[in-house]
Amino acid sequence: MREFTYTLTHPNGLHGRPAMELADFARKLDSAVTVRKGERSAPADHLMALMLLGAAQGDEVTVTVEGGDEGRSWEAVRQFFQEHL
Repeated sequence: MREFTYTLTHPNGLHGRPAMELADFARKLDSAVTVRKGERSAPADHLMALMLLGAAQGDEVTVTVEGGDEGRSWEAVRQFFQEHL
């Protein structure tokens, strides 16, 4: 298991289009990705679960990558967050 913490910079946080793009991206990975905000967590490939986190711009989330090719998936997810969220 690998993880990183990220502060959301996108004006919409994890709502609408950014959440949809993350879910689509996560579905293509070989690893399971989980996003956690406070006590709540959601699988990154489930759009509604991501939106229910209520993660807004400026919020800090922890992203966990587990199973499959963790190293490659972790780097890909980290890059996705930096470029899109």
